[in-house]
Amino acid sequence: MADANPLTLWRRFLAMPNESRPKTLLVALLVAFACASAVSVTSVLLKPIREANLDRERQARLVQMVADVPGLAEILRGTVANRLETVLVDLDAGTIASGIDPATFDARAAAADPDASIALSREEDIAGIGRRPNLAPVHLVRDNSTLVLIILPVYGSGYQSTIRAYLALEGDRNTVAALNIYEQGETPGLGSRITDPAWQALWSGHLIADEDGTIRITVARGAATDPFEVDAIAGATRSTTGVTNMLRFWLGARGFGPFLARLGSGDI
Repeated sequence: MADANPLTLWRRFLAMPNESRPKTLLVALLVAFACASAVSVTSVLLKPIREANLDRERQARLVQMVADVPGLAEILRGTVANRLETVLVDLDAGTIASGIDPATFDARAAAADPDASIALSREEDIAGIGRRPNLAPVHLVRDNSTLVLIILPVYGSGYQSTIRAYLALEGDRNTVAALNIYEQGETPGLGSRITDPAWQALWSGHLIADEDGTIRITVARGAATDPFEVDAIAGATRSTTGVTNMLRFWLGARGFGPFLARLGSGDI
């Protein structure tokens, strides 16, 4: 009966010629197994550290974003806001989605993916975006348990480009805290003036809906005459109309409307 002692078998293996095919294959297998084991063990051991680092990065990005949005720093300065949170919202249901890390979610890719978005009808698509993702991130700022700000990423078609912005609402969900248009390709000197800090600052304090819940926020044709209107920009009618349509879509039933309603009812 052959000696089955592991030590004896190992010595016989080492005694085999280095050019032996069985020895070469076994060495390769052992090296691969050792490397895979080392990677797995390292991944498990470093997971808490990696998750902590990702959380710090998310918080840093949110803090920077809030600092960059006109008006938000002033609002936060008067509070003890101590919690920034990003959630993924199921837009149709108005609920917070689970199982997906908001930090790795690519909203632009989702909007172009037929499996992760829906096609909008012409009547629905007042923002001119074609498809709307099923999920979208929302940034929440809290002062302990009190909701201070709701920051919504919004986008839509302008005169000659896609306009992307952050719309910040106060805790009542109906008052604009700030609007920050951070990406656009409108006509220089005309439509591009939607990024002027002075014009964006005009949005603060305006209301988005009336007592019946009808979305009324708009850019006026001239000077604003009520709490729902923001002064027009001369020569930029199409670009500012794009901003109006963008906000009305994302605040409506196909956008963040269901989520804001649930947020107000206390379901979230």
